[in-house]
Amino acid sequence: MGTWVVTGANRGIGLEMCRQLKARGDDVVACCRKTSKELDGLGVTIIEGVDVSDPKAGEVVKKGLGDKKIDVLVNNAGILVPEALTVLDAEGLRRHFDVNAIGPLLLTQALLSKLGKGSKVGLVSSRAGSIGDKPSGGMYGYRMSKAALNMAGANLAKDLLPNGVAVVVLHPGFIRTEMTGGNGNDDPPVAAKGLIARLDELTLETTGRFMHANGQEIVW
Repeated sequence: MGTWVVTGANRGIGLEMCRQLKARGDDVVACCRKTSKELDGLGVTIIEGVDVSDPKAGEVVKKGLGDKKIDVLVNNAGILVPEALTVLDAEGLRRHFDVNAIGPLLLTQALLSKLGKGSKVGLVSSRAGSIGDKPSGGMYGYRMSKAALNMAGANLAKDLLPNGVAVVVLHPGFIRTEMTGGNGNDDPPVAAKGLIARLDELTLETTGRFMHANGQEIVW
């Protein structure tokens, strides 16, 4: 049994990860801005008031953890606001970066003292942030912020290797959630199962990769 910390845990993929982890006996710490009825019913530890775009979010999580160490940190919280080239605005672009890229990096930094040898960090990104996958256009803020998150993950893998901490960047798939407006190819249970499997198998030998939840490696 390990201690898993999951952000964006009150709905969608984060909620389903917490459900599956709890069911198999892990110690689950669910972090969110505001809890939900579904999350309350899981019987996991909940830390509210965690807005990853707030630089103080890490301190909120750290305080909520108390003496607990982290075996797996899952940076799952994120936003997606569809936008076309003709309707871009600077504030919307910045918001994507604050939540999707800067927030997870600063949260991980704030929790370094909770990560020890053998700990793992997962960054839930998206294939939409892959340049090598030939983007299809649109969603500028989302795509750009996820590309930035991918670089953060690659960098973290190098910096945390001496500490014995492995890092993986993860694509959950195109999943039917509130974020995607109910569109997608699979439901949250499928994505959660795959993401957990990728984190379970992560080692220092495989650190620094960009992986699909289904086990395929994705080009950067």
